[in-house]
Amino acid sequence: MTTAGRYMVSPHACFACGELNEHGLHLVLHVDGEMCWTELTLRPEFQGWEGIAHGGIVATILDEVMGWALAAADAWGYTAKMSIAYKRPVPVGTRIRGEGRLIERRKRLLTMTARLLDADTGDVLATADALYVAAPAAQLAELKECYAFRLVPENAGGGSAR
Repeated sequence: MTTAGRYMVSPHACFACGELNEHGLHLVLHVDGEMCWTELTLRPEFQGWEGIAHGGIVATILDEVMGWALAAADAWGYTAKMSIAYKRPVPVGTRIRGEGRLIERRKRLLTMTARLLDADTGDVLATADALYVAAPAAQLAELKECYAFRLVPENAGGGSAR
């Protein structure tokens, strides 16, 4: 498998990464080794308090980069438990970077970690630790087929990056 690249999947309606969800985040997800990452600037409609991202949106980004880090390890799964530490307010209109990693695999239980950073300063805005349950092999094959999942090198063209 390519160790660095961009996730490509069929158009779908996921709130976090789906291009068909007109209200979604439209995250563009990348892989670098064992890490999944995304960079984005949150729009005002994702705020809670004025000018500050809603905590649920922050949680969504952290969950998504952890979930796709699983795909990089060929272990798609479901979030079973997630703990978040909100370190600083996440301002809308500022470029942020989410990073997720697989820490440990024990049979079908997968331990993950993630962080959200100010993309310009590197300041940590939020962190998360999570436990995922891996999809059974038959369901993993179905998910890969449904989403036409593939990883392409960053410099390769073609299609939308999701």
